[in-house]
Amino acid sequence: MRLKKYSLNWKFFKKIDFTAIKSTFFISSLLYFCIYFFYNIDQISFDINLEKNGINLFLSFLFCVLSIFLNAYSWKFIVKWFGKECKGYNLVSFYVLTNILKYVPGGIWHFVERFNFIQKITNPQIAFCSTLIEPYFMLSCSFLLASLGVIFSPLYFLFILPLVFLNKELIYLVLKRLETLKGKAFNIMRLENSKEQFEERINISSFFPVRAFLLEIGFVLSKFIGFYICLNSFYINNNLNIIFLLVIFSLSWSIGLIVPAAPSGVGVFEACLLFLAGRNIPQNVILVGLIYFRVISTSADLFLSFPFLIRKLVKRI
Repeated sequence: MRLKKYSLNWKFFKKIDFTAIKSTFFISSLLYFCIYFFYNIDQISFDINLEKNGINLFLSFLFCVLSIFLNAYSWKFIVKWFGKECKGYNLVSFYVLTNILKYVPGGIWHFVERFNFIQKITNPQIAFCSTLIEPYFMLSCSFLLASLGVIFSPLYFLFILPLVFLNKELIYLVLKRLETLKGKAFNIMRLENSKEQFEERINISSFFPVRAFLLEIGFVLSKFIGFYICLNSFYINNNLNIIFLLVIFSLSWSIGLIVPAAPSGVGVFEACLLFLAGRNIPQNVILVGLIYFRVISTSADLFLSFPFLIRKLVKRI
């Protein structure tokens, strides 16, 4: 009886149009951000003293660059965790170069390029699983950092749950759920994956992917430090609660990752951070900080991916 009930619930769950929900959430987030922006426009100034804040903004840029490399090394160890030691193939540089493709409409082309690259040097199952699972690593790490909010409320402890499933015994269940939720987006890479094929062609090297996970933690923290430095450049009171800011940053970034209706969570991340910050930080300050941080983080992606874009353009000419 319970099995039948679970089956019916799962069928209902699969019928939900997540694309429509994500699009609605994205539009609502964008409207929320725009309302805040125009409501505070008379208090917003984008003038910046480069002599005073130029070093801070450059440091923010460097931490954004560092975060991309940490993310790339994490992906390398994810591939290794699935059983493929890629000696002689520079996965890190390829990851960094293709990072800009997340801004291309559709939001999956960076995944497609990485899938095709890995598939050439190993089997399709490892290529598919290592590509599909990477966002889950990001989510687990950002949620773990958000769980520091347990000092504000015990409910934040629930954010540790995604981490529980990130192990050798349960990872196949995670992959199957991700494949279902992102079926349309990953249709171009879809494989007929059974548990037998998974166990036959993927040899997970350890129970828990420690190195990949720690590097992903470093990725989120580097992003946060870049944001913190940027925000601190415009907030002269210098009394920001760094734990509170880390928690709301991690939550907002996670929601931007889950709702990829816009490239790299544009609009969603900003709206969520504005909402969660509430009155703890002046609205005009956080608006300016968010806009500058978005420009800086996007510039870091463009700067590192520029050789890839040139190569693609040359091939088309």
